[in-house]
Amino acid sequence: MDFETKIYTKIGGYGRYNRTVSIFSWFPNFAVMLNLFCDVFYTLIPGSYHCKPDPTLLPSGFLFSNYSRQGYLNFAIPWVNGSGLSHCKLYKYPRNVSNFIDSIPKEIVPCTRGWEYDQAAALQSNYVTEWNLVCVDYWKIPLQHICFMTGWIVGYVLLGTVCDWLGRRQGFLLSVSLSGLLGVAVCLSNSPVVFLLLRLSQGAMLAGVFLSSYLTRLELCDPPHRLMVEMVSGFFAVVAELLLPGLAVLCRDWPVLQAVATLPLLLLLSYWCCPSVFPESPRWLLATGQIHQAKRCLQIFSTRNRVYLREDIYPAENLLSVEIDAEYPDYTQPCYHSVLELHSTRVIWRNCLILSFTMFIGTGIQYCFIRNLHSYSHNFYFSYFLRVVTGALGCVFLCLSVNLFGRRGILLLSAIITGLSSLLLLALTQLTLLLIFVECWCWCCLCWGSSSPRPWPLFSQALAMLSAFFASEVMPTVVRGGCLGLVLASGCMGMAASPMMELQNNRGFFLHHVSFASFAVLSVLSIMLLPESKRKPLPDSLKDGEGQRLPPLFLSREDNLPLLYTRRGASEYNPDNYSRLVTATRKMLIKDNLPYKIVVPSQSPLLPSNSEVH
Repeated sequence: MDFETKIYTKIGGYGRYNRTVSIFSWFPNFAVMLNLFCDVFYTLIPGSYHCKPDPTLLPSGFLFSNYSRQGYLNFAIPWVNGSGLSHCKLYKYPRNVSNFIDSIPKEIVPCTRGWEYDQAAALQSNYVTEWNLVCVDYWKIPLQHICFMTGWIVGYVLLGTVCDWLGRRQGFLLSVSLSGLLGVAVCLSNSPVVFLLLRLSQGAMLAGVFLSSYLTRLELCDPPHRLMVEMVSGFFAVVAELLLPGLAVLCRDWPVLQAVATLPLLLLLSYWCCPSVFPESPRWLLATGQIHQAKRCLQIFSTRNRVYLREDIYPAENLLSVEIDAEYPDYTQPCYHSVLELHSTRVIWRNCLILSFTMFIGTGIQYCFIRNLHSYSHNFYFSYFLRVVTGALGCVFLCLSVNLFGRRGILLLSAIITGLSSLLLLALTQLTLLLIFVECWCWCCLCWGSSSPRPWPLFSQALAMLSAFFASEVMPTVVRGGCLGLVLASGCMGMAASPMMELQNNRGFFLHHVSFASFAVLSVLSIMLLPESKRKPLPDSLKDGEGQRLPPLFLSREDNLPLLYTRRGASEYNPDNYSRLVTATRKMLIKDNLPYKIVVPSQSPLLPSNSEVH
């Protein structure tokens, strides 16, 4: 059923109520991103730390009063050229030494009494300093990142399917409830293992919150508003990232920051008591054959949008019911689908695979760019805010270009520039200034001379954001949650590439960079196989998803015209109006409270019938 033309316009289109629901669907994005990027501060290693001096390793005649603080540290801790005091080693002296000279015999041993840390960025204590996850235990930090991303992957896949089976609202409420409870439990973690497992579980639930709110926004919008509504949610994520350093400074300790980040999730539980601010998607109800629930939901939308639809010939009948009954018979049963059915499709599976591939590249290749930033500055805030600014500019770039040039064209452009940038970094590592100039030049050409900062990872972020949005438009409603979950899960796999490199002490980074640069080049060819969803209605059934065709690369107004154009003659026959009339007449005849009554005559007719004459 064509939801946009037959149903959507008759309930007020993108009216006041739809806009209100869209606004309330942006707040979950803020809460999710606040909890996601807290992980950056939790696992940040302080810039300077060293072993605590152990007096038992020093000579028995050593007098602390004869040395300054720095002299005492130099005597007890080895000095490493280029990095200062050793992070993981101590000196061990013979106990009976009395002449403290530089040539005194000594051993180098591991730390015995813990570590002393300088303050990490914004926080006084975090996951690293709480449990001394440095030196031999350093591997637990990237492992925590990998487990956190694994939780997101599992959440996207499983809860995406839940959204297709139980509905967008039910999936949202389930995810919000569990993510809030798990967020509170993280504050009470008493060991690295408990922290890791709770963050893994919370990541899965946060993925469900993000995915269900994303689907609800998309399915309540008409084609002209879809892009802008989703990009505004991206700006809510940027606001969360900008506020996070200030919140960390105010909170000081990681449990307090975790509690503050969990508070918005707990506030979202109010959506449970107020169904009107986050209703079920009527498009999903119709697509899955839940006719009675869909009628009630559509009536609520039409009422709140101040559109009252009544049929002229029979006022008790709702016009929406006539439209729906003409499409769905009385014996229609709900039918649910899952991503497991994609094996029987060709176009849907191909689109899902290609967009998952581009999403994986867009998120995974960012590690190559960010690592190159360290040659300019090791300041944490420099790389953090540069990534936030490029994310905001990526949203602006998509807002200005995608509705003009189409989804497929801008996705292709982003993949080309991302691939070229990666190849330049790979071939000439000292050519970063030229790379920045090239990307800024491309940015200025596309944004009409905007005087923005130099956002050299911009197009990789635009590639990732547009892949997710594109996937949400070309996937059918009946499996949109599961398919979009697969695409977003592939993005989390790309994000997990960074901690995997750190887990191996960046061994194999060159091969990692070569692989992603090659993937970016290959993605250019695969993007050409995608359909164009600009100004197109969302597909609802698997048949609609399979019916999507490949348009020319450069769209024009003539591309929408048929091959042979003939002028229709003036005709009063309209199949839609005829089907409405038939349905309304049938429902009138089967009702008990008819507006008229057929009376059987009590007297015999004046003229006898033919049988009586004979």
